Amino acid sequence: MVDGVRRGLTVFERLFMFVLLLLASQAALAHAEQSPPIAERYCHQVTPIGAVAGPAWNCQGRPSGHEDRRLWLSAAPVAEELGMEGATLLVHQSRFQGLTVLFGYADGRIVRHAVRAGDYGSYWRVGGQVAFSAPQREAALTSVTLGVDRLADYQLLRTRLLPAGAAARDAALAASLIGGALTLLALSSAYNLLLARASRQRFVVWHAAWVASVLIWGLLWSQLALIAFPGLAGTTASRLCTLLATLAIAFAATCAATCPEAGTVPRWLQRLVLALGWGVAAVGVPLAFGPPIVIDLLGPVSSVLVLAVLAAVALLIGLAWRRGSREARSFFLAWAVPMVVLGATQLFDMGTSLFGGGPQIAVLFASAMQTVWISVATTLNLARFRAERDAARAAQAELRELAQRDPLTGLLNRRGFVERAEKALARLAKRDGAFALLLIDVDHFKAINDRFGHEAGDGVLQRLASRLDELAGAGFHAARLGGEEFALGATGLSHADLPELAERVRTCLGALSLADLIGESTRLSVSIGVAEAAPGSTFQSLYRRADEALYAAKNAGRNRVAHAPPMTPTRLGESRMKAA
Repeated sequence: MVDGVRRGLTVFERLFMFVLLLLASQAALAHAEQSPPIAERYCHQVTPIGAVAGPAWNCQGRPSGHEDRRLWLSAAPVAEELGMEGATLLVHQSRFQGLTVLFGYADGRIVRHAVRAGDYGSYWRVGGQVAFSAPQREAALTSVTLGVDRLADYQLLRTRLLPAGAAARDAALAASLIGGALTLLALSSAYNLLLARASRQRFVVWHAAWVASVLIWGLLWSQLALIAFPGLAGTTASRLCTLLATLAIAFAATCAATCPEAGTVPRWLQRLVLALGWGVAAVGVPLAFGPPIVIDLLGPVSSVLVLAVLAAVALLIGLAWRRGSREARSFFLAWAVPMVVLGATQLFDMGTSLFGGGPQIAVLFASAMQTVWISVATTLNLARFRAERDAARAAQAELRELAQRDPLTGLLNRRGFVERAEKALARLAKRDGAFALLLIDVDHFKAINDRFGHEAGDGVLQRLASRLDELAGAGFHAARLGGEEFALGATGLSHADLPELAERVRTCLGALSLADLIGESTRLSVSIGVAEAAPGSTFQSLYRRADEALYAAKNAGRNRVAHAPPMTPTRLGESRMKAA
């Protein structure tokens, strides 16, 4: 089973990498057909909130001083890029108080749209974007103007102007990709929570926390959460996304530092991974809820910490792999893609690639694939652990069973028989069934050994044991207690049936064919002592009574059955006092 688990893991690794490459190539082909962002051609000016744009536009450099004012951005679209089907302006969700969009046409007409934080109305789209439509008219579209109130950071403002058809296709593709990723995350989140509860392993718990944080982040960033909570639109959602993104990194780092493979690396490296991961989370709090200036001050610090976390986790997993950890390879492959994607977002500006989702959609999809991978890998590894545990338990049970068996006859030995008899007596104490003990002794067995040798004597014992085992059906336990003494424990047999059982055992054992061992002239006979247990009986008291009955059968001439008198309450009390 363990080999099957390993083969399954290898097949899944190859399938996982193939799916990643396929989706990456499809995304690249789709993105290659998109137009350059209109943001490259913006001119700007800053006015008080509520004021209209003046004639003085600055088309050089980057705007500043807009954090508590209104930032105006204006550009002239290129007609060849839009065609004749109308246009759509897509603005990526960011931290702003309000947004006004003006579309100017050659005939002087202005089409106006407006949204504000907490109320995007019907303008929001899946993929963290707000869409403003410039309808098709006979007059050409000559200008696109944005008025953004209290924009926290100009670098976080992402816009695209696309033909209406291309924007619709992008929105559909983004919705499909994001919906699939969030579905995988939701299923994996539920599965990991159940897995964490069942396995009780710390790294599984932290992985479940990571998946849950990425899922909530994805719902907020993609704006699907606005279906239930429309008031989160804009600044609130952006702040929560920042906080959740940094928490997710902390959870992921803790998952890596507490995984079973981490036990093979130096302790200081585990602590470093934890410190860096939670350092990112600590920086994330002021980044999420602090004033705009904090973004400029702590943004670079956060990027450095994220890269440091990625490097430390890669070193941890790499060392574990090098030191022979069997799971490190799977763990490395699972985390490689999201780590590379996250590192790329810190080093390169992805802009509005991937259908306008940019780095967020890349991280979301990579995280979804990672969590599926790690869930499958963890499940397969746990299955391997369980298979090894079951094999160990089976071996232990086999050894325990062998320890309770007589090596010569294969019947239960005294230890195994006493254990089963005591269980039967415990059930009897609860008024649940009956139990009787038959002690069986081979008559004149010493003479058989003296005359025919111990080898023949052992053969006799083995044949007698085989026949006794055949007589012991369901609810019966046959045992060799030592030497030529055997025992049969009968459970659930009524008092009236005991004499018949004992006589049948005596007759069947006496009729054994042993001519090949001791000749036809020597006949085998057994004496049997029978004692029936009463509620509250101990095995010692029951054995004593059966032994007394056995001696009575021998003293009466052997080859017969003797029954111990029933155990009365008075005798039971006396027996307990003797045992004490």
